[in-house]
Amino acid sequence: MKNKLLLFFFIGLFLTSCLGVGTKGILGTGVSVALDPRTVGTQVDDSIMQKIISTKILAKDKKYLLSVKTKVLDGRIFITGKVDNPEEKLIITKLAWETKGARSVKNDIKIKEDFNFKQSAKDLLITSQLRTALIVNKNIKATNYQIDTYKKKIYVYGIALTSEEKDLVISEAKEILDVEDVIESIILFEDLRIQRD
Repeated sequence: MKNKLLLFFFIGLFLTSCLGVGTKGILGTGVSVALDPRTVGTQVDDSIMQKIISTKILAKDKKYLLSVKTKVLDGRIFITGKVDNPEEKLIITKLAWETKGARSVKNDIKIKEDFNFKQSAKDLLITSQLRTALIVNKNIKATNYQIDTYKKKIYVYGIALTSEEKDLVISEAKEILDVEDVIESIILFEDLRIQRD
């Protein structure tokens, strides 16, 4: 029975992570090329930076393949995931800052605790609910956002075309049942280093 529950959990996790796959665009940056307000050049730069950071982190230890995620938007680096101890978190942060072109690093890596199936399932449900709410809301370009949930805290990364859209995303996240906090790293289109002509 326990194996079946784990299987369902991982299938759900896989399916949730697949939601964005169809909208990733050619470069695999996690943001649709068609709707992404960044120029193609900036998207390429961010994609290259993301590959470099991921390679550096994996070179440090292959266990980070599944436990640490990176995202680069306009030279800003966002890191999420779980590690065994605070020293690992510091090492990964240092690797990100040493990446050429890094404008800022936001590290939301958590220190691992004992696996809690109930908590992980709840986090997965929260992520799915917010993803659905963003897709349904016609005033939000859902493909421009990445969502992670850890211990009922939602982490939202992305690019908002307007401050109103940013406020809508945060509002949608706060309306999800059982959410304790919303940590946003949403960049406004007008603040991008290079804007689309």
